Amino acid sequence: MSIKSDRWIRRMAEEHGMIDPFEPGQVRRNDAGDRLVSYGTSSYGYDGRCSSHFKIFTNINSAVVDPKNFDENSFVDFHGDACIIPPNSFALAHTVEYFRIPRNVLTICLGKSTYARCGIIVNVTPLEPEWEGHVTLEFSNTTPLPARIYANEGVAQFLFFESDEACETSYRDRGGKYQGQRGVTLPKT
Repeated sequence: MSIKSDRWIRRMAEEHGMIDPFEPGQVRRNDAGDRLVSYGTSSYGYDGRCSSHFKIFTNINSAVVDPKNFDENSFVDFHGDACIIPPNSFALAHTVEYFRIPRNVLTICLGKSTYARCGIIVNVTPLEPEWEGHVTLEFSNTTPLPARIYANEGVAQFLFFESDEACETSYRDRGGKYQGQRGVTLPKT
């Protein structure tokens, strides 16, 4: 198994639709020249962007967080260019990009250092072979202060590992419950 390079990522995105929309280089500034948290293709990964739709966790209903019976009222929907996450709380969002993972590839996602250095943890589970969809992103604010997440800017790096053989059973074959998800997807059982 080996990590895949920028050349491979560009080829798979442009010829096979692995990432859509796709940025073949690194974008560090917007059209007005303002600095961004970078996104796009890097040497051995792809820096994905966060959409402008957020679900911010709230405890106003005093609900119990239960992954088998999740209460959607535990979130407040927010659309905007930046999301403020309350201290010691979290928010969900999704990638701008839609991913289509090849059958012989496992994709790992890690948060960008810009956010990590601010106490903001980005959590995403692996993207399994033949999974596709918008990636649901979880942002944990580990600080005692409010934290800002910028929409349409880089938030996490996706690393692609290609196996020397295709798996026997892919995520699609299993009929995975998060297959083809669009937007922010809450826990399913």
